[in-house]
Amino acid sequence: MKLHELKNVAGAVHRRKRVGCGEGGGHGKTSGRGGKGQTARSGGGIRIGFEGGQMPLYRRLPHRGFNQANFRTEPAVLNVGDLARLDESVTEVNAEVLAKAGIIRAGETFVKVLGDGELSRALKVTASKFSASAKAKIEAAGGEAIVA
Repeated sequence: MKLHELKNVAGAVHRRKRVGCGEGGGHGKTSGRGGKGQTARSGGGIRIGFEGGQMPLYRRLPHRGFNQANFRTEPAVLNVGDLARLDESVTEVNAEVLAKAGIIRAGETFVKVLGDGELSRALKVTASKFSASAKAKIEAAGGEAIVA
């Protein structure tokens, strides 16, 4: 099957609704807008959340606190055990080396190293943050944890 061979399922395509073209068309007189009033007018209608003048729900509920979700930057997280999986020829580890090895995404610079796993060789690790256990394990293996 190729893209140019695809066809719509029977009944999936409808003809365009032609409103205001007389009673014979099935959408005459009020043209599907009901009776009189605000919603029958062109450009009419009420905004989302409007409750006819009653105090709307979004204004009745309390709004407290601060949500940083839109502005927060999440670090690329990796464990000490992930560092042990790196090639034996690697002695200095930074974000570029980790991205090349496929441990973090390319272009990520905010990296945090956590302490899960074991490390048996000395590595000079440069990252944005280290957990206390990760720093201890890297230094116990004879390596160096550099905060950049």
